[in-house]
Amino acid sequence: MFRLRRFLKGYIFQLTVGPLCKLIEAVFELMIPMITADIIDTGVKNNDAGYVLSRGGLMVLMGALGLCFALVCQKSASIASQGFGTKLRNAMFRHINTLSYEEIDRIGTPSLITRMTNDINQLQLAVAMLIRLVIRAPFLVIGAMIMAFMIDVRMALIFVVAAPLIALVLYIVMTRSVPYFKAMQKKLDRVSLISRENLSGNRVIRAFDKQDYEQQRFDSANSELASTAVRVGRISALLNPITYTIAQAAIIAIVWMGSCYVDSGSLQTGQIIALVNYMTQILLAMIVVSNLVVIFTKAAASASRVNEVFDMQPSVTEKTHKDISPDENAPAVVFDNVCFAYGSGGYALKNISFSVKRGMTVGIIGGTGSGKSTLVNLIPRFYDVSEGSVSVYGNDVREYSFEQLRSVMGIVPQKAALFSGTIEDNLRWAKKDASDEEINKALRISQSYEFVEKMPEKTKKTVTAGGKNLSGGQRQRLTIARALVGSPEILILDDSASALDFATDAALRKALRDETKGMTVFMVSQRVGTVRYADKILVIDNGELAGQGTHNELVKSCPVYREICLSQLRAEEVEN
Repeated sequence: MFRLRRFLKGYIFQLTVGPLCKLIEAVFELMIPMITADIIDTGVKNNDAGYVLSRGGLMVLMGALGLCFALVCQKSASIASQGFGTKLRNAMFRHINTLSYEEIDRIGTPSLITRMTNDINQLQLAVAMLIRLVIRAPFLVIGAMIMAFMIDVRMALIFVVAAPLIALVLYIVMTRSVPYFKAMQKKLDRVSLISRENLSGNRVIRAFDKQDYEQQRFDSANSELASTAVRVGRISALLNPITYTIAQAAIIAIVWMGSCYVDSGSLQTGQIIALVNYMTQILLAMIVVSNLVVIFTKAAASASRVNEVFDMQPSVTEKTHKDISPDENAPAVVFDNVCFAYGSGGYALKNISFSVKRGMTVGIIGGTGSGKSTLVNLIPRFYDVSEGSVSVYGNDVREYSFEQLRSVMGIVPQKAALFSGTIEDNLRWAKKDASDEEINKALRISQSYEFVEKMPEKTKKTVTAGGKNLSGGQRQRLTIARALVGSPEILILDDSASALDFATDAALRKALRDETKGMTVFMVSQRVGTVRYADKILVIDNGELAGQGTHNELVKSCPVYREICLSQLRAEEVEN
């Protein structure tokens, strides 16, 4: 947790004033039993109503002042904890956005969401409790024991025995329960994962009538979380009965021994009541300490999970933030003996070499899992090659800044992702100041113009999260339009027409060919019809380049390509 203290900079005033105010309130609280004893032993004993009222007024004044100091502390704790949480959440979100695909895949989206919400909330609570109670609770315990010694040393020995016993019980209970709190965080990740899968894949679950199965899966994960919480609850349930038993036994001892001392005249009735009050304060303070241990244990587990994200450094980093000069005479993209592996696994791509001239349309085809998407993901440098190099306009992609490299590219990922807002908001991602003419042109090329114009709000239509209020084909076409609005020099379409019918797919390819002169286009597809008229076709088979050339060349020279063609077309269509 100490590693996260940098996010408390700017809140030194609250971190100082808050505990100080709570300390003053605790001083007032320690003085109350002594004033009560004074009222009983002086005012009540002598039947002095004026004295009782004056001392009672002092108690009211101290209570009012204590309330004021408590409110100042509460406000300080709120400002510091919420500010801390806001800074930490912003920093974590910013850091996550610097991570490459590899790191995000490794840690998992559900876990990242849990860490940004539940874990940071737990840390916020810890900061608030740090200001409000960390100083107050131990001070009350120590202060109450000191006050007991000031009243009577013999009676204070009861405190010396009772306080360590209560502390021992707290220690035993906490050491047994702490491991469970850490386990609960992992089980909460599991519940979050299943919840996210069910919410995002709700239509698939219904289509396969898997509601009961998913309910069982969720119930199982939720039951594991609940059973862990119950185990903690059972252990924690022992805390109050045992500590209260010790405290009540101490109070009985105080009353019993105190009565003997009162009879002998060495103690007064009010002092016995004050000692009982101090024992109660010690008990309550110890309970607060135990709760603080739970809170800070959870916070420590959360802090380690948050720090794990901060410690994760991106595998893809920028060498420079400055623009470099592209070679005007160089090919648009060159792969030179490229090999790539995800983590420590085997190669997903092996010995890939090809060159793409500017303005060419390149089709990439191959079986499922052959490495097509992996190949195009290396061009904008979503991943770094394991061996070899990828060059854009004569420079290795690793020499470019991210901004310069990706500013010349329009990328349409395999999964069509739209964001909440309007259609217009989504289309302006690549170019914020895009004119209506540029937007309409992109809509026409992507075959989106017709269905958008039929909508009453047109480009002002609201898009729900993920574009769930649009069909799959509409989402794909709008993501293509979004990439085209920026007039990219290199357009990457990663199987982005899979949800389109053949007629719309053909119209899209024709529009791209006619309206994007000079643009280098990469089209990943499993459809032969999508890639057959490309200037160059790359055939990927099990991560290797099985062939490259035009359709007619590959039909004759590449068995893998010919097999794919024959699986989708008649023999006479393949040859034509």
